[in-house]
Amino acid sequence: MEKVVLKATRRSVVGKQVKALRRAGELPAVLYGYKLEPLAISLNSHDTEMALRYTTASSLVTVEVDGTEYPTLIRERQRDAIKGIMIHLDFQAVSMTEKIRTNVGVQLHGTAPAVKELNAVLVTGLTELEVESFPQDLPERFTVDISSLANIGDGIYVRDLVLPDRVEMISSADEMLVLATLAKEEAVEEEVEKVAEELVEEGAEPDVIEKGKKEDEAGEGDG
Repeated sequence: MEKVVLKATRRSVVGKQVKALRRAGELPAVLYGYKLEPLAISLNSHDTEMALRYTTASSLVTVEVDGTEYPTLIRERQRDAIKGIMIHLDFQAVSMTEKIRTNVGVQLHGTAPAVKELNAVLVTGLTELEVESFPQDLPERFTVDISSLANIGDGIYVRDLVLPDRVEMISSADEMLVLATLAKEEAVEEEVEKVAEELVEEGAEPDVIEKGKKEDEAGEGDG
């Protein structure tokens, strides 16, 4: 992805007064982090929305304030619940020469043969993974190809991922990302059949519940 640069200005407007700022087309934000005291800033709302359309939580974003550029990660995006537009941003300034730990999102890609041919259901596990690297080496996302899920029980785990150079995985290698399993009803039926087969093998008689009258009840009616 091309370098994303956002031009910002310092702001003195805080609290409830930021509503007027938003009406004027400005987006309030906070910049904090590496060797930096928290700084209240504002950006152009439209330009910021457009620039951040394809960025993720692990995308490096440069914020320019008073001619100084700060490499940052977006730590929080607040949106209007009704309009869906951004109403506030939190930027964390980072050092390009120090490693950081952060989360990278997981995105499933492709079609699983087990779903198409065996009516399987995909159960997802972790949706983001913790990694450690220099900010400039962070992947924007982990794209997981699910076309290898051909059978019921097939799964993809953290250990199956191929990591980019200079990126270390912190999340456990045994954590599941996605698993192909039976639909709920089929799983229940399969479990019932399995239990019944085990009972037959052990020589046990399956219980019959309320099938006709009991022998003693039938006898009471005689005579």
